[in-house]
This record gives sequence, structure tokens and C-alpha cells, in this order.
Amino acid sequence: MIVCIAEKPSVAREIATVLGANTKHDGYFEGNGYAVTFTFGHLCTLFEPNDYKSYWKSWDLNNLPMLPEKFQTKVVENSGIQKQFKIVKKLFEHANMVINCGDAGQEGELIQRWVMHQANYKGEVKRLWISSLTTEAIKEGFGNLKSSQAYDNLYYAGFSRAIGDWLLGMNATRLYTLKHGGYKQMLSVGRVQTPTLAMVVNRFKEIEDFKPLPYWELQTMYRETLFSYEEGRFHNMEDGEVLAKKVKGEDFEIVSISKKKGKEYAPKLFDLTGLQVYCNTKFGFTADETLKMVQKLYEQKVVTYPRVDTTFLPNDVYPKVPGILQKLSNYSELTQPILAKKIRKSSKVFNDSKVTDHHAIIPTGVQIKLQYNQQQVYDAIVKRFIAVFYEDCQVSNTTVIGKVDDINFKTTGKEILSKGWKVVFENPETKSKETGILPTFVKGEKGPHEPSFLEKQTKPPKQFTEATLLRAMETAGKQVEDDEMRELMKENGIGRPSTRANIIETLFRRKYIKRNKKQVLPTPTGIQLIDTIQNDLLKSAELTGQWEKQLKDIEKGTFS
Repeated sequence: MIVCIAEKPSVAREIATVLGANTKHDGYFEGNGYAVTFTFGHLCTLFEPNDYKSYWKSWDLNNLPMLPEKFQTKVVENSGIQKQFKIVKKLFEHANMVINCGDAGQEGELIQRWVMHQANYKGEVKRLWISSLTTEAIKEGFGNLKSSQAYDNLYYAGFSRAIGDWLLGMNATRLYTLKHGGYKQMLSVGRVQTPTLAMVVNRFKEIEDFKPLPYWELQTMYRETLFSYEEGRFHNMEDGEVLAKKVKGEDFEIVSISKKKGKEYAPKLFDLTGLQVYCNTKFGFTADETLKMVQKLYEQKVVTYPRVDTTFLPNDVYPKVPGILQKLSNYSELTQPILAKKIRKSSKVFNDSKVTDHHAIIPTGVQIKLQYNQQQVYDAIVKRFIAVFYEDCQVSNTTVIGKVDDINFKTTGKEILSKGWKVVFENPETKSKETGILPTFVKGEKGPHEPSFLEKQTKPPKQFTEATLLRAMETAGKQVEDDEMRELMKENGIGRPSTRANIIETLFRRKYIKRNKKQVLPTPTGIQLIDTIQNDLLKSAELTGQWEKQLKDIEKGTFS
């Protein structure tokens, strides 16, 4: 008998249906020579400290650091999990082959390997590696099973991650609780949660300590268009006042108009963090809510595997694109124009070197009735997917320089020459409104204008929202606006796309951070914890980022 083991009952059911294992038993499905069973996420976990040495049970500074010589696993102490593990173990005893159908990622690999190890299964293992749960994808995956050894490095990376979390979490939490927690309060310290909390606390303090500085801006209004002094702002009022007096009585003259044609590219396809950022900004969903919704969409077969950190597709998806677009019948108004000609293939979308185990989140083409919130998330994914096959948006960027006396002023504007992909995101109401279009100016024209010389103040940075905190985790706290640069920095981000939402939720649950509308603010307890930790490395996103890079390298097989 061949035993397949999936990560949850709903996925096992899909696989069983495709394989024809239609008889339902307690804890598995059977038929056609297969038994399809499941875990509920983690059935096994690393040993607790006292499982290694009984005296490690007591929280005592003399026991630190606790460094087990060899890390071991056990079945989670929960009656439902223990019962399911026994069912799985019994099936393994009768198996002549096991197929690991865990989620296709580091965590999924670890969950199933630990179970096989714990059940002492020594037989042949194959790996099912799929990116969506459609019947077609499952069949294709079973026709193309891989050897389990091909994923050993993924397992080593997952195990190393768990060990790193244990070593830092167990030791640092006990150390800080014993030294600074008083009798009542546990101070939880973690490899990813502490640097994340530190980012929130540091931003909060930076805003609290911020002293606004005055500056002055010289501007003028000519033909209902605002021009600004070309050299920028003044930090000294007197310098600006001299020029402000000079420009009062004179006419304004247009001295140059330059138009430069440019392109605006469609937004990238979604990875999980990008989707969470978008849904937090646009709909106010928390990172955790978005993750749960997109996971549900995956289980309902309408989108591909969501816990991904790439915005690219491999080249072998290209031939499948027309089929997916054709099936998106609810979006036919948008898909027809691209299906009518050869579908464009851009290196901004298709790039094998940017895809490791999974590609960006895209629709599968399956259409079903969805709940309202799920529909919003689904709609965002579909529209991004459709947009990348449209032409680039062609724009003309206009820069106009005017002068009064010998003082130059500048304004810029943008004109859309051909909308390209922008039509995918148009609202019927906003169709006619295009931003920043300037009146037609002619070089040499002159006329009256209204100058203004205003005092303004520098502004502090903004408090984090969940969207900006996710982005900061992705870039280990560096402020990065540029998409290309952000791709490179993902190697050293903190946490994994699949765990970032959970880290943020853990900080809320432990009352280290709180929500204020969209803002994420530290609580007094959170601030106190970060103040208590004198060791900068423990709080630094840099260190965690370096660890993430090494875990990635273990996954690639370039680091042991």
C-alpha cells in the first residue's frame, strides 16, 4: 500500500478524491491501493528543556545557557494529536512507500519529516511538489513525483531554523525574566519577535523625541499652476526673504518646456508580503486576516500556493497563461483584449532565476462564489495577473521652468499618452480624471503671478502600520522604496513571509504592541522590555537578517 501524508484534512480530501481513495476511515481515506492521511500542522515539536535534563525544568540562572548536544523531537502533548499520530504510525507500518504531500515549503517539509522520523519509518519516500490544489495540478504532481532526498536541504534549513529559535528563545526568555521580570512577569525574547518589537519601539521614541525645525518655501502661482523655487527650501529666513521681495513686482516668464516620454510598468505580481501590505493599506485587513483568507482561497483551488516570497513566474507557466485567462469568465472584459493577440512575455514577470520552490500568487482559473472579503483579496490577485500581460503605460513627463528677474521656478506634470495596463484598475467613476496635467505653456509667454513665502516645519517619520511594519521586516528595517532593491534585500529580511503575520500577532497577544486605528504602537511593557535588553545584537534586525541569509544558504546547499 502507498501512504500519502498531507498537512491538513481538507488537503488530504482533495488528494484522496483525485487518487480514487474514496473510503473514509477515522484519520485517513483509503482506496485504489492508496491510504491518504494527514497532520494538523505540527504533530511533533522539539523537546522541552526538562526532556533533556530534569533539572532544566527549574528557571535558574545557574542552568543557563541550556545547550542540548543533539536536538530531539516528540509528539505534541494533546490527545487529538496523539491519536492522529498513532493512526499515521500504524499506516506507515503497512506502507511499501510513503509520499510526502506536505505544503511545498520549508515548514511543510519539516512537519512531515519529523512525523516520519518519530514513527521510525525507514522505507522509500517520494515528494509531491505542487503549486495549486486543482485536480489538474494534483494529477500532474503525481505524474512527476520527486525523490525525497532532493529536498534534504530544505529540511535541514527548517530544522536549523527551529533550533535557532529554541536556543535564543528558551535561553534569552529565561535570562531576562529571571534578571528583570520581577516575580510576576515573563519577558518573552525571540529571534524574530524581539527585533520586530525593537523597530516599533525605536520608531515610537524617534517620533516622541522629534524636534520640528522650521524651513521656508518660496513658491508662486501662475495660470493656476504652482511653481516652486528651483533650488529648494531655505533653512534661513533672511536668505529667502531677499528673493521673495525681488520677485514681487515683476512678471513671470516661461523660459523652457521639456517633455520626456517614459513608461510606467504594471505593478508586480503578489508575493505574500506584498498581498498583506496591499490588503492592509486598501481594505484595513491585518496581515493575519489576509494570510487566512488567501490560504482559504488556495484550499478552494482558486489561487496558487500563497506562502511565497517571489513576485516572478517561471517560464514553464507561460504556456498555461491563455488557459487561465480564458477561464476567468467574470473578467472577460479585461481578458479579451489580451487573448485577441499573442500574449506578451516580459522578463519583469517571467524569470526562472528568481523562482526557487514557488512562484508568485496567481489565479488558477477556477471560479466559484466567494464571501465578500475573500472576493476582495481574490480580485486584487486576479487584476495584478491580468495587468502584467497588458502593454506598458506610456506617459509624457513635462518639466516647465519659469523665471522672475533671474530667479528660476519649476513645476512638473504628467500626461498619459496610452493607458496600457492602467485600464485594468480603472474605476468607472474616475475614468476621466488624470492627475497632474499642466496647461499648455508657450516658451516666452509672460504674465502676472502670485508669489508666496511660507514658513513650514519638518515632520517626524510616521508610526508603523501593519503594512509598513511588514515591509520593514522584509528589508530588515532599511527604508527601501525601490522594487528591484527590495527583491535583493529579501535574502536578509527577518522572518519568513509565512511567519511574519504570526510574529506580529504574537506581539499583540503578549501585549507588547497595540493598535490605534491603523497605527501599530508599542505598549509601556513593550518599551520597557526593549529598554531592558542592553545587548544590541538581540534587538538588531541585522543579526536576524544574517541568520535568515544563512538559512537560505542551507536551503540552497551552499552552507552547512
